[in-house]
Amino acid sequence: MIYNNGGLSPSNEEVKNFTSFSRVVDITNSKAVKRWLFSISIILLVFVMLPWTQNIRGRGYLTSLRPDQRPQTIPSVIPGRIEKWYVREGDLVQKGDTIMFISEVKDEYFDPNLLANVDNQIKNKESSVGSYMQKVSALDTQIDALNKNRELKLQQQLVKIQQSKLKVTCDSTDLKAATANLKVAEEQINRFKELFSKDLISETELEQREVNVQNTRAKAIEVENKLLIARQELINAKTESNTLKADFADKIAKAESEKFSSMSAMYDTEAQVTKLQNSYANYSTRNGLYYILSPQQGYITKAIKSGIGQTIKDGEDIVTIMPASYDLAVELYVEPMDLPLLKVGENVRFIFDGWPVFVFSGWPGASFGTFGGKVAAIDNFISENGKYRVLVAQDPEEDPWPSGLRVGAGADGIALLNDVPIWYELWRQFNGFPPDFYIAKNRFDKRPGFNKEEKKK
Repeated sequence: MIYNNGGLSPSNEEVKNFTSFSRVVDITNSKAVKRWLFSISIILLVFVMLPWTQNIRGRGYLTSLRPDQRPQTIPSVIPGRIEKWYVREGDLVQKGDTIMFISEVKDEYFDPNLLANVDNQIKNKESSVGSYMQKVSALDTQIDALNKNRELKLQQQLVKIQQSKLKVTCDSTDLKAATANLKVAEEQINRFKELFSKDLISETELEQREVNVQNTRAKAIEVENKLLIARQELINAKTESNTLKADFADKIAKAESEKFSSMSAMYDTEAQVTKLQNSYANYSTRNGLYYILSPQQGYITKAIKSGIGQTIKDGEDIVTIMPASYDLAVELYVEPMDLPLLKVGENVRFIFDGWPVFVFSGWPGASFGTFGGKVAAIDNFISENGKYRVLVAQDPEEDPWPSGLRVGAGADGIALLNDVPIWYELWRQFNGFPPDFYIAKNRFDKRPGFNKEEKKK
């Protein structure tokens, strides 16, 4: 297009004829625009000076505050085969209600008379224990009788030894007398021989004296023989006493050995009785484990093993149950960098999945649809996901959590920290600094075990 000025660009007069040009306003010297810019600057300045609540965000799931109120699985204590179900998924069961019945799969428990047979074995073994006790008692009586008989025999033998000693003493005295008479007779015969040599006595008298000497010598020999016999009898009496002691010691030792053998057999039988009683108790308890019972009141949520005739192992999970009553809490996971900022009793705001919410994380008072909580416990060991687990319970001073919440639902947690200006929070976020770590002055007295000396430190 060629304009009136002969060029390709329109002149100023020609530009004024365009409709779009009439709508363009020259703002170079507009006072209204300056007022608008000044007002916006003031508003922005006021805005960045507003307080902002620092917070830590974390994702978690609803759980129960107490471990016994959380979902659990019910295992089978013994292996078996599923025979019958008594519940369905979603049923409410009470503590002790029967969930299913299983039958035995191990051949050592197939005997229907197992308990009766074991009970008979226990009775027989107990009778054996009684017999051994009677035998031990009889052997004790026998040992007592042997001890008494030994004392009696030893006393009799002691009397015999005393008698032998007295006889030896008596015979020794007789031997001394006979020896003295023999000496006297020999001296007399010598004198008589001198008298006979002088013809003072007759030969007949001499012969009589010689006969008398021979008789005296024979009597002395006889007395000596008696003494030897008495001494031999004393030796025999002492030997017999030792033999008697050894004989009774042997008999008593044999009786005591048999007694100890009987006691050993009795103790062994008692151990067998105890073992059989233990087996009986185990079998009796096992019979009660064929019925799987509910450990608490709750709802059957899922059957892990379901088929009739399906075999299960000992300790294998059969069904899951959710307790009917529970105290809700949130299992929240936070970054390791944020963990030092959290303490037990810290306030937390939650956004539950499925519930309408309008949230300003920095202005919790202006948020809608959030619910309050307090930190109840903090793990000291990191979880498998690389974060620390924090357990948060309901805040009793806040509105109660919705009744429709269920364990396992998701939740976003906002842990409230220090109040700072917005400009500081923007500066911190821009530089990647963590939130402020502080302890308010009014918290010192509330911490358990904290005193004024610790506060000064």
